[in-house]
Amino acid sequence: MSRKKKALPLLENVTITDIAAEGKALAKVDNMVIFIPFGVPGDIVDIQIKKKKHNYCEAEIAAFRKYSEVRIVPKCEHFGVCGGCKWQNIPYEIQLNAKQKQVESQLKHIGKIELPELSPIMGSEHIWEYRNKLEFGCSNKRWLTHSEIANPELVISDHNAIGFHITGAFDKILPIEKCHLMDAAHNQVRNSIRDYALNNSISFFDLRAQVGLLRDIIIRNSDTGEWMIIVQFCMTNKEDSDKAMGLLDYLSKTFPFLTSILYVNNLKCNDTIYDQDVMVFKGKDHIYEKLGNLKFKVGAKSFYQTNTAQAYHLYEVARSFASLTGKELVYDLYTGTGTIANFVASQAAHVIGIEYVPEAIEDAKINSEINHIENTTFYAGDMKDILTDEFIKKHGRPDVIITDPPRAGMHKDVIDTILNAAPKTIVYVSCNPATQARDVALLDVAYRVVKIQPVDMFPHTPHVENVIKLERK
Repeated sequence: MSRKKKALPLLENVTITDIAAEGKALAKVDNMVIFIPFGVPGDIVDIQIKKKKHNYCEAEIAAFRKYSEVRIVPKCEHFGVCGGCKWQNIPYEIQLNAKQKQVESQLKHIGKIELPELSPIMGSEHIWEYRNKLEFGCSNKRWLTHSEIANPELVISDHNAIGFHITGAFDKILPIEKCHLMDAAHNQVRNSIRDYALNNSISFFDLRAQVGLLRDIIIRNSDTGEWMIIVQFCMTNKEDSDKAMGLLDYLSKTFPFLTSILYVNNLKCNDTIYDQDVMVFKGKDHIYEKLGNLKFKVGAKSFYQTNTAQAYHLYEVARSFASLTGKELVYDLYTGTGTIANFVASQAAHVIGIEYVPEAIEDAKINSEINHIENTTFYAGDMKDILTDEFIKKHGRPDVIITDPPRAGMHKDVIDTILNAAPKTIVYVSCNPATQARDVALLDVAYRVVKIQPVDMFPHTPHVENVIKLERK
């Protein structure tokens, strides 16, 4: 005997009261917390419950009864479908306030330790065209919007698309006509690739079937005026190769400002290029980025903060929190291409950088060389395997540790080694205040938090960076 699933309710005249984590709005009905995407505090809406849990619900806006007085018109035509900029309908000042509260809440509720007052969040110098890198997927299965599906007269003959992956539909791509997060020239390049591919019978990738020539595009630019494009193909024969080279030649002739045209032939299941050979079609295999009076080499596989102008301010905060006098031995954990290590080197006796990706460490060494920095040393390997008590005994006990881990935070073994190393100061730079709070709670046995500085690197998104200074008790 089959049991019908109970229909979830439609709730009317619900007032959205706040902004919650992950960019969703928040409302309460009969003490039940409800998370609602694309809502704005002050909106009065009818909502359709989509998922019900024991202590919260997830819902979608079914209809607006009244728009919030603070709601603004989104700049992007793709807002509401593309999940990239969830807060374009909210004034930037309110975005900053929400991020400040998010950092404070996560440190208090997850960390559960004594905290000083947070410094006011540092807003981004630019809130549009602030990114130096964007990645676009290519697919033969474009995402259809609700309005397209609901229109019986609409005939879509072309399902090829270049754009962003849709959350929850790994093989679907939302076609992007114009994105406002990077210099406008990237839109011209991306759309020209789409048009050239369609006009020259270049197949778009099918993620499920793992066939199709055009697979992925990464575009980077820099403050030095250089542009890099990495086109990812799936070439299985000479005809594929000829078509791919034809596309790259077209890009070279049409967009002379592309100083580095690179490509990858990726025949594996996922789109990551870290285990792939990157080939040069035109120019160099890297571009240069400026950060203050320093210059950094950025390759195809290099991690570099995507908001260049704000990265300078972020690293200024980290350097200030380190309180260097020129006599300190500094360990820079998760150093990437050595950005922080080289940025603080002029104020330290010596800086040791550690990073998992070998190519990034080679770039870190080159970045020291091109900036004539001679007091840095870099090591590649898994942090928990490299940063051991034996490593510290060999290279010296650090006076200051600066750590900038990925979103997952630090492994407990790394935290234990930091505690054993017992530096006077720890500067923790984080792109995820939740895991930062967890790690700081583990460090609380020997350290106290003395300064907290949130920094907004990603306007119109719920993401926020946070820098914490800890001193030995």
